[in-house]
Amino acid sequence: MQYLEIKGVNKKISRIFCGTATKPYNLGGDCCDIFDSMLALGVNAFDTARVYGGAERALGKWIARGGVREKIVILSKCCHPNILGVKRVNARAMRADLKKSLEELGTDYIDVYLLHRDNPSVPAGEIVEEFNAIHAEGRIGAFGGSNWTHERLEAAQEYAYSHNLIGFSVSSPNFSLAEQVRDIWGGGVSISGESGAAARQWYKKSGMAVIAYSSLARGLFSGKAKSSEPVGARAVLDKFAVKGYFSEENFVRLSRCEELARIKGVTVAQAALAYVLCQPFPSFAAVSCSRAERMSENLRSLDVHFTADEIAYLELEKDSLN
Repeated sequence: MQYLEIKGVNKKISRIFCGTATKPYNLGGDCCDIFDSMLALGVNAFDTARVYGGAERALGKWIARGGVREKIVILSKCCHPNILGVKRVNARAMRADLKKSLEELGTDYIDVYLLHRDNPSVPAGEIVEEFNAIHAEGRIGAFGGSNWTHERLEAAQEYAYSHNLIGFSVSSPNFSLAEQVRDIWGGGVSISGESGAAARQWYKKSGMAVIAYSSLARGLFSGKAKSSEPVGARAVLDKFAVKGYFSEENFVRLSRCEELARIKGVTVAQAALAYVLCQPFPSFAAVSCSRAERMSENLRSLDVHFTADEIAYLELEKDSLN
């Protein structure tokens, strides 16, 4: 396992997060054996959110059993829009969601706390002020935004610096080898592909940590879909993958990922995850799986290295590997 540090968290963090946005986690049942198996593999970071059904409750049951809290890193998220799509990025919602999350998790602090969405009409400084207040109370460690543009992140950092406050230290955008051609969930921000190039340059310059979600493009790079069979891919992937990632360019990217996977002797999924982890900025990947065997396969991506030329080839910036 490889570990990195994020400012504001006093533990080293596994570069693969166990995501909890899927069954069985969001049912809120007993997932202790699954969590134990993840930790045994060296995965000590767990990605959850207030809006992920019973996922926080499932983690809380594991924590209540005792002995793991100081070994693990919990990332949770607040202020997701309500069921009517009304934006909730404000101090009141931040504190209400945090209170509920702490109760469900059975802990008195969350290692990494993120806003699940943004509302550009709310001044970034107001968010920074509230995060700093909650941090001073000892209830959160590192903080930042999920689905925030790099321009908004820059505004938050400038406010923090000019007011002698703690700034954001982490961001969680949509990021994979596939360029997202349509926003799947509403309010999402992607840094993938040509459209995300400026954002990736900003992360390189700023050094802010990125925790990528949908790092396998909802299964497009899982190995189930074949670049030579785009029609067949529709049968094995869900409607969200089709909506967000089906494009001619993405199937070219998939073809090149398949090629490099063969050269390096790994699976397509391992190669695709390696792309996310071989960036010139601190990067992590949130991966949702509920079997130790699958997570063990994902961890092999940490041993795969891509050169700058190979990354350029995967990103369609070069026509060949020669």
